[in-house]
Amino acid sequence: MKIVRTSILPFKGYNAINLLGVLFVHHGVYLSDELMNHERIHSAQQRELLFVFFYLSYLVEWLVRLPMRGNAYRNISFEREAYANQRDLNYLRRRQPYAWRHYMRRHARQRNK
Repeated sequence: MKIVRTSILPFKGYNAINLLGVLFVHHGVYLSDELMNHERIHSAQQRELLFVFFYLSYLVEWLVRLPMRGNAYRNISFEREAYANQRDLNYLRRRQPYAWRHYMRRHARQRNK
């Protein structure tokens, strides 16, 4: 994964953004193994949806989740998969294609928060 250090991307409040498999990171951000794994999971998601459909799906899901309770960004299935597995550095070796689909529905336990 190519890494570009910049002060423009990502937007304020975020450390990194993965666009087309290129990781844009603010200057001074430490690229931990967890952060890199999180972004590699996004790269796998992007490839399996041919990039364009990943971004379209991401936007549509964010818009659908925006009026819902909780943080729309954190509830996007792509983010849920990445956050849930970012500490497991072997996750991508055993990850099934389209694994993010299993994160589309919120668990009942999370709905009550």
